Amino acid sequence: MTRKGPLAHNYPAVATMVVAALVPYLVVSVALDPLTPVIARDLGMSTGQTSLAVGLANAGYALGTVLSVQLAQHLPQRRMMLLYTTLLVIGSVFAAVATEPILFLVGHVLQGLCTSLLLIAAVPPLITGFPPSKLTLTAVILNLSIFGGVALGPLIAGVQLEADSWRPLFWVIAGIAAVAFLLSLLTYQHVGPADPTATRSPVAVALATAGCVAAFYGVSRFEPHRALDVGAIAPLATGLVLIVILLIQQYHARRPLLILRPLTSTLPVVGIVVAMSAAATSVPAIALTGVVLRDRYTPLELGLLYLPEFGGAVIAAIVFAKLFTTRALHYFALVGMLSLISGIALIATSLPPTTTQTLIATGLIGVGVGASVTPALFIAGFSLRNNALQRVFAIVELLRAVAAFMIAPILLYIATSVGDSITDGVRLSLWICLCLASAGTLLAIALYPLGGIRPPSPSMQTWFGGDTAWRSPPLLAALNRRSTRSSNT
Repeated sequence: MTRKGPLAHNYPAVATMVVAALVPYLVVSVALDPLTPVIARDLGMSTGQTSLAVGLANAGYALGTVLSVQLAQHLPQRRMMLLYTTLLVIGSVFAAVATEPILFLVGHVLQGLCTSLLLIAAVPPLITGFPPSKLTLTAVILNLSIFGGVALGPLIAGVQLEADSWRPLFWVIAGIAAVAFLLSLLTYQHVGPADPTATRSPVAVALATAGCVAAFYGVSRFEPHRALDVGAIAPLATGLVLIVILLIQQYHARRPLLILRPLTSTLPVVGIVVAMSAAATSVPAIALTGVVLRDRYTPLELGLLYLPEFGGAVIAAIVFAKLFTTRALHYFALVGMLSLISGIALIATSLPPTTTQTLIATGLIGVGVGASVTPALFIAGFSLRNNALQRVFAIVELLRAVAAFMIAPILLYIATSVGDSITDGVRLSLWICLCLASAGTLLAIALYPLGGIRPPSPSMQTWFGGDTAWRSPPLLAALNRRSTRSSNT
């Protein structure tokens, strides 16, 4: 019970383990779309089978956020991390050696599921398990590893397509997963269940499982140039309804698995709105740009056009480090959304964009995502006590995953199936992205005055001491006060 690995309290080793656990799937999730024709050719897969593999892997990622919290309550947390990294290695090897569709599907689904299990199991302890002086560095590392990895996905896909291959990428991913497993052993220390007295929540897990699988299965049926039928729309609608029922059930539960009620005050809602808006628009915007440009450039040239996205993520991470513990954290998230909107607008108004316009736009999108999502996660997280961070990240990541991985295939379907040309379809989808990002930004901005609060500075000492980093007023608190005064007069 007291065994510890030789690097148990070594911050660089623990941080590297977290990065190695998260990056593989995040890179593959972006790189896989352009690689699917090559994978399908080599494995004898149909378009529907490749879409199903991607959809179920994304369902696994969304489901893992809920499942990880449930398992952490009743089982030794670090032992579970060893299990998760082991399964991640197995899944990555399955995908790399696959010679038939089923082995690739199982391997890729394991990659998605284990990545989110590790995200919820490993990231909060990295944040709260070390002194407050490490928090800013941790936030920057998370920002770069998550969004830097995503930003490098198109370039990595271009390199693989240029070589007419895909297995080297999956072997590298398997190697990185093996590093995560090795470091999870070296940094091992016994951590018991988070709350053995917690109520088991089979209903919540069942709703999350059924909802995610049904919704993402339905989305996987949105194939280009194919008429939608009940086989696509019915599971998508059913899955979304089940996810909504999950949220309602958890909100009203006496002892919920996902702590939704405390997240319904002003500042957590701001964070959730920003995170969902950025995820729902950045992922499809990059994919849509590739659709309209792929016939004008070689795969490698197209991948290089997305390199400024990584540079933008690096710039955002550097600025984030300076503003992380100040009230500017709130403004930074909103500036990130404005940068994202600017990048999408630049592409949408100049289709097909020139090389220079594409480079500028992808850079703006990189800055936008890096400056919005991670700050939004902490805006939500600082509003609750740090011992609730796992559950906060779980619900935010569930909603973000649904927004990012579900809206992108729908908008890609619109782009390739609506309008007189592919350019018209892409333009329509990009304008939808632009409207979603703008609406989310305006709503987030409006919630501050409606809640009667100005952006506060987080108190790190208070947060690490077991209290919240700031006080978040109820939603629409200012309107309610005005209504009360009016009724009294």
